[in-house]
Amino acid sequence: MKRIFVGLSVVVGTLVMGLTNASASTICSDDPVLPIGTPLHYSITVKVPLTTTVVYAYGTHKTTTFGFVLGI
Repeated sequence: MKRIFVGLSVVVGTLVMGLTNASASTICSDDPVLPIGTPLHYSITVKVPLTTTVVYAYGTHKTTTFGFVLGI
């Protein structure tokens, strides 16, 4: 009975660790850089609650970078 309990505990612990790591994974991302700038320097980052999804845009007088990282 003790062996069954220990084995079940190891299996459940491993399953919980696997689900925890999978919840922070990146599904898709994109990061294009355009050689078009604006007179203003800006940085905008929006994080979606309860996920690891981030949408962002950065700009200088020479380049504009925008993109997203989609996670679960």
